[in-house]
Amino acid sequence: MMRINQILPSEITPQYTWGRRKFILQMSVGLGLALPNSARSAGDNKTSLEKLEFIKNKAYSTTESTTEFKSATSYNNFYEFGTDKSDPIKYSRNLVTKPWSVNVHGEVLAPKRFDLDELTRIAPIEERIYRLRCVEGWSMVIPWMGFPLSKLLKLVKPTANAKYVEFTTLYRPSQMRGQKTSVLDWPYIEGLRIDEAVHPLTILGLGMYGSVLPNQNGAPIRVIVPWKYGFKSAKSIVSIKLTETQPQTTWMVASPKEYGFYSNVNPGVRHPRWSQAKERRIGEFRKRDTLIFNGYGEYVADLYSGLDLKKYF
Repeated sequence: MMRINQILPSEITPQYTWGRRKFILQMSVGLGLALPNSARSAGDNKTSLEKLEFIKNKAYSTTESTTEFKSATSYNNFYEFGTDKSDPIKYSRNLVTKPWSVNVHGEVLAPKRFDLDELTRIAPIEERIYRLRCVEGWSMVIPWMGFPLSKLLKLVKPTANAKYVEFTTLYRPSQMRGQKTSVLDWPYIEGLRIDEAVHPLTILGLGMYGSVLPNQNGAPIRVIVPWKYGFKSAKSIVSIKLTETQPQTTWMVASPKEYGFYSNVNPGVRHPRWSQAKERRIGEFRKRDTLIFNGYGEYVADLYSGLDLKKYF
């Protein structure tokens, strides 16, 4: 299968070469303006989504204003449905998410396949309002619903050899049109070090804005790692594998000079094609300074003590 490094980067993530129509559409989303009918789906209306019961976790939640639901569910990177930000909401409506299961295996003593109902009962579902920072320079603030990934991993009893956690997402080209292309090497794979995976900030997301996840946002389950760039938070997960060796993640394989394994938000590490020093919060016009570790340094900086964050980007 052809990989992304055989395609010009500008063909994958166009920055300043959009046509006028695409530019107007995406600016409308970013500014919270009305979307054309062609960009709407059931996910644009949270009343169509099943509600979740949850408790609020204020210990880790930001007090910043949250991004409008409409913008958070219509401006997305989810290449399984296409490379344009408006593709996920347009093409994900036919994705079937029930039944669903996640196979947790690898370097564990008690491997198990969990169905979705079992996952929702592992721990109380919490609301955590996290910043989301994407490598392309835009950001959001989203109220996620989920529980710590560490709660799930504890149940399968990791062995002493478990050094990393590998996430594999759904491969279903019949419902995920982007997988019919060679833009990436499917299925999508991401990974974390074990200490990152069990950190209290890392959660398995089951919902957002008080309801289950819309298809375009990674239904029915995704991982959320708020101090890393958004592509590290794998969507529509079907496998969680604990490994002794570092996973070969999708974007590392695709373009290793641009996307490192760690991908911590770091304004001091420039992306080869653009600076990471500033970001634009969706719904705002003026850019703001990017925060090291996306503003979560007080919680996670010690994970990287002595590590050269420019070399291990």
